[in-house]
Amino acid sequence: MSGKTTTLYTLSAQAPSAPPEGRHVAPPGTTLTFARAARELRLRRTEFDLAVDLGRIRTVPGEKDGNGGRRVAQEEIERLRADEGFPENVRERVRTLGTQEGAELMGVTTARFTRFARLGLVVPVTFHLNRYRAVVWLYLAEEVQRFATDASNAPLLTGCTPQGLRDQLEAGLDLRPRNWRGRHLRFLLRRTEDPWARAGAMASLLDPHLVAELVPDPYERAHLDRHRPDRPAALLPDSPAARITADVMTAEDPDEIDWLRACLEQEVAAARRHRPAPRPTPSLSPVQPPGAAPRTRRGLHPAAPAPDPARRRRLLRWLGRGRTRPCGPAPRGRHRAAGVSSTAP
Repeated sequence: MSGKTTTLYTLSAQAPSAPPEGRHVAPPGTTLTFARAARELRLRRTEFDLAVDLGRIRTVPGEKDGNGGRRVAQEEIERLRADEGFPENVRERVRTLGTQEGAELMGVTTARFTRFARLGLVVPVTFHLNRYRAVVWLYLAEEVQRFATDASNAPLLTGCTPQGLRDQLEAGLDLRPRNWRGRHLRFLLRRTEDPWARAGAMASLLDPHLVAELVPDPYERAHLDRHRPDRPAALLPDSPAARITADVMTAEDPDEIDWLRACLEQEVAAARRHRPAPRPTPSLSPVQPPGAAPRTRRGLHPAAPAPDPARRRRLLRWLGRGRTRPCGPAPRGRHRAAGVSSTAP
């Protein structure tokens, strides 16, 4: 276990300072932002977010719309505060462990704990990169404890790993990334009911080129991208850490990809029916009724009709027939407007 992970675990176990006595309590029916609710519950933001993802803290849609901007009702804050042992009980339910701490809690070696995780017997709940850009998986302490106390798992904890499981490990089986993606997708879907946001959550786990094939319309794809969940903000684009994180967050198994493709197509179809993707509105000229005279730009007076080339040629031929006036023929190029007799200079 890296020193960085140990530091994170130690910090998360420390309780923030309690709020001052006589704090202001919002009236019933009030909803709070996640940041404000975390302060009210005396939880770190990472602890609060994980509690929301796990369903330990219930959320409601925001006041402006029901498609995003989840908030926490004041009644939920008071419910959690009324529990015995608050806030340590809430913090304990979201406590995470790395490989070393998990092995110690199970009473096994770190190598055996890693084999359990690769086989999918324990599922990671989150991950981060250490200073060596290695993926550090974290597990829920209560799930590790449950696995260790389950009597049916005693042969795995003390005996030899069955031959079938050893064969899978020797073949390179590692279900940690896939199991995390499945869990992460459930977390994302729990936070929203909007079809576009649900489709964006599924698209976030697929290769962008595959998403472009499944959603060929550029306007729909742009709208889908706006509803993708945010990637870790601390990572610089195209950095090694960002590429490693993208690899973990992108499905790679064929059956996993096929399942996500089918789900994405269904969610995009539902999103189209629910609310079509916005498109640019073309500038439309005023529609004229059939047979109406064309109008000028301001629409106040009829515009002059377009000149008829054949009529103009006939008029020029008529003027050039040699009609004279008492003072002689009119000089060329000194005609007035069409239809008016020419005058001598």
